Parts: sequence; C-alpha cells; structure tokens
Amino acid sequence: MAEIVLFHHAGGLTDGVLGFAQTLRDAGHTVHAPDLFDGRTFDDVRDGVAYAQGLEEGVLSGKVAEVVDPLGTDLVYGGMSMGTGIAAEQVLQRPGAKGAFCLYGAIAPSWWDATWPDGVPTQAHTTEGDEWREPEAEEEYLADIPGAEVFVYPGSGHLFLEPGHADHDEDAARLATERVLAFLADL
Repeated sequence: MAEIVLFHHAGGLTDGVLGFAQTLRDAGHTVHAPDLFDGRTFDDVRDGVAYAQGLEEGVLSGKVAEVVDPLGTDLVYGGMSMGTGIAAEQVLQRPGAKGAFCLYGAIAPSWWDATWPDGVPTQAHTTEGDEWREPEAEEEYLADIPGAEVFVYPGSGHLFLEPGHADHDEDAARLATERVLAFLADL
C-alpha cells in the first residue's frame, strides 16, 4: 500500500477532502492530509484563492516542508485543484516519488521549468466544462510526461468530488475515485 500526502484545494481542509482521505485510508493506504490554511475553509473557491494569494511568500511552502520533510521519499503526492501544483512541486523537487494524482485539473511541468522524473506515473481528473480547466496544461501534461493520463468527465463542476458542494457530481466522483484507487493499487 502507498503512503500518500494529499494537498487540499483552495476551499481548505474541508469535510469532503477529509472524506476522500478516509476513502484512501479505507483502501489500506497511509494518508497525510495537512491543513495548509490553519483551519480556515471557504465555500467559494475564489475566496480561498484570494486567501492563499494574500499569505506572505513562503508560508505555504513552509507548511508543506513541515509535513513532508520528516517523511520518507517513497511517497505518492495527491493534489486537489490548488493542491495539484503543490503535489507537482514535491514530485519535481523531492527525489523518489512513487506517483502523483491531480484532482480538478492537470499541471504543466514547464510552469516550473522542469522535466517530470522518469518512471513516476501520474493521472489527472477534471470536468469538460470546468471554468478553471486549462486544456493547454492538459496537452503539455500528456505530451511531456510519458504514460500520463487525463480523465475528463461530463459536467462543469470544479470540485466534483466534494460532497455537499454545489459542484458535486456523484457519477463523476465515483468514477474518479475508482480510477485513483486503481492507480494506487498498481504502484
């Protein structure tokens, strides 16, 4: 089973994020789900983005380091929206990653002027009409990372895995969860 660090979206460490972490634990994985917002949560993603952008430089990276530095290197990094960038940074900066999954969007390694490490599998999940979707990043993700997968679900919700959120889509959430669990089982 995998040891996973799951980075939350701009809504913070919500019940939905904690529920997804528990689903991974129930499948036998060890999951660390750090609270990068010190207990703050936001119903509107834009408010969470504004909060994150208002933090002093280095605050989030310092919180991430507090979590990952004591851990080994054979980690899987998971990210949800804002957290996908944080997860990708860990793969690109810390050697030994076993894999990465991105929920609510894909990343482009060029954002960090970096090359994805050889042999680190990754997959991304998004909805086709998500206003935050970045098709150019998806194209680069697929072109620059051998074996990368992007799953695009019908609908337009951003936080489609988040129960209780207006964006929640039960069918897409179920399928994405199944795919993440299968991905983790194959590592």
